[in-house]
Amino acid sequence: MSVLNDSHYQPPFFLLSGIPGFEDAHIWISIPLSIMYVIAILGNSIIIHIIHKNPSLHEPQYVFLSMLEATDTGMSASTLPTVLNVFLFNHREIEFHGCLAQMFFIHTFSSMESAILLAMAFDRFVAIHNPLRYTVILTRSRIAQMGMAATARGVALMAPLPILLKRLPFCKNIVLSHSFCFHPDVMKLACGSIRINIIYGLALVLCSFGVDSIFIVLSYALILKTVLGIASREGRLKALNTCVSHVLTVLIFYVPLIALALIHRIGRYHSPLPHVTMSNIFLFLTPVLNPLVYSMKTKQIRSALHRLFAFKRA
Repeated sequence: MSVLNDSHYQPPFFLLSGIPGFEDAHIWISIPLSIMYVIAILGNSIIIHIIHKNPSLHEPQYVFLSMLEATDTGMSASTLPTVLNVFLFNHREIEFHGCLAQMFFIHTFSSMESAILLAMAFDRFVAIHNPLRYTVILTRSRIAQMGMAATARGVALMAPLPILLKRLPFCKNIVLSHSFCFHPDVMKLACGSIRINIIYGLALVLCSFGVDSIFIVLSYALILKTVLGIASREGRLKALNTCVSHVLTVLIFYVPLIALALIHRIGRYHSPLPHVTMSNIFLFLTPVLNPLVYSMKTKQIRSALHRLFAFKRA
């Protein structure tokens, strides 16, 4: 107890939690979770594979899509070890530095995904507004630079998070609210001043997700303006149809993210269940739904998938 009362104490581990109130059903909950992980990792990997193997899909739109799927795969891989440990084996311990590392990767991949969604919105704007110069504007080198910029931004913005947490004493509870390490969840366990952490957390949300969402909305405002200038109804519908998959993906990503941010602000006064549920939806469903959306809504991806599985059967 004297160690726990030390104001500079950092615990050797944290204790992860599953879904509050459903502890007895964790083994059953692990079944759909395992299926979701298989769909997410396998589905995203298959789309990356078919884009890589089909020269007809080496257009900017599909290169950005492969970046998105790679990011989703990374996000799933970041949470998988601890989530399945908690729900399958009831193994709740996670080493302190391992928790900080997992938190860094979860938030970095989230920031990268937001940046890639912005790049995809720009891609749709160029394709509709200036189709004749589409491949001239979005060259391979420029796409690679945009991908590296998304990665560099994510790493640069999220690297201070574990550093800021490591300077704090943890002399209170060591039980986290999730089956993975999430910055606001870890931060609230500290018994020192977390003012800097709160300010920096808010700043990086505004500088990454906030800025990205504003520019995505602006891109679609310009797309709508361009589409309304197309003379034929068929032309307008065709142009808008190329954006459907991306719009659905943006909604899948940002709606749970916004809901999660709101719950974090008011969740201290309510049951942790909505907070935990929305976090799980954000981190688990996004990597699952994205490959399904593009498989169903994008004709070229559907055709490539059909050829792939037809070849496997043959």
